[in-house]
Amino acid sequence: PKNTTVKIEADDKGVKINAEGTNADGSALHVQYDAKFDGKDYPVTGVPYADMVSVKRVGADTIESTMKKGGQVTMTVTSKVSKDGKTRTSTFKGKDAEGHDVLNVVVSDKQ
Repeated sequence: PKNTTVKIEADDKGVKINAEGTNADGSALHVQYDAKFDGKDYPVTGVPYADMVSVKRVGADTIESTMKKGGQVTMTVTSKVSKDGKTRTSTFKGKDAEGHDVLNVVVSDKQ
């Protein structure tokens, strides 16, 4: 994407993600999901390679999201928040909508 603003609301039960921005081709980007940390699948919108997501805590400051399309795992996203809470590092590993391998690391600063 050219730019993305991500709003994350998390508590001890789950996480709600709302991302807005612009894709590289200039089209609008809108990603949304609301999932509990119970390993169950929840709907996700705006992600070409996924229609469901499951999330779990893998540490006090780390969340693992498993993206699925048609019941098949397509991407695993591991997001870790820094000790000061100002930076989030997310590692994306899997396949994109065209089936190409993906291994991206995205570092975001809290606004």
